[in-house]
Amino acid sequence: MVIIRLTRGGSKKTPFYNVVVADSRNRRDGRFIERIGFYNPMAKIGTEALRIDNERVTHWKSHGALLSDSVHRLVKLHSKGPEAIVALKKKDADKIEIRKAKEAAKKAEELKAAMDAKAVEEKAKVAEAQAAAVPEVSPEPEAAPVEAAPIEASAPAEAPAPPAESS
Repeated sequence: MVIIRLTRGGSKKTPFYNVVVADSRNRRDGRFIERIGFYNPMAKIGTEALRIDNERVTHWKSHGALLSDSVHRLVKLHSKGPEAIVALKKKDADKIEIRKAKEAAKKAEELKAAMDAKAVEEKAKVAEAQAAAVPEVSPEPEAAPVEAAPIEASAPAEAPAPPAESS
């Protein structure tokens, strides 16, 4: 069976794909019958990212070739025109930007929560240190009730004797 699919080229982390017509039994990057276009997902805005020969696609489809899912999506995108490709790249870039903003906000929130927890912990340590350093002042002991000594009414109060003069 003949299939129209992508073959990967390019270097590590910079893919480049050729749109080829190949026998489905061959390897992905193996032998092919005809190259009918290319797709560069890493292309900068303003450079050509996708080119497909639509006449050759219809020719091969009329001879029974099947399109892979990714090629089918690319053919539909190519038929809409280059503005659609630019809009798609912009949409993808916006999605990435929004995701990065959300991740940054989440990290900032986690950092703030960690700083708040650390501040609370520091305050607790300072309070413990102050409590340990300063002895706890207990309230003044309550004065014990002074019991009045019983006054003996029967015993006369004796005045001290004047000192005797000696010559």
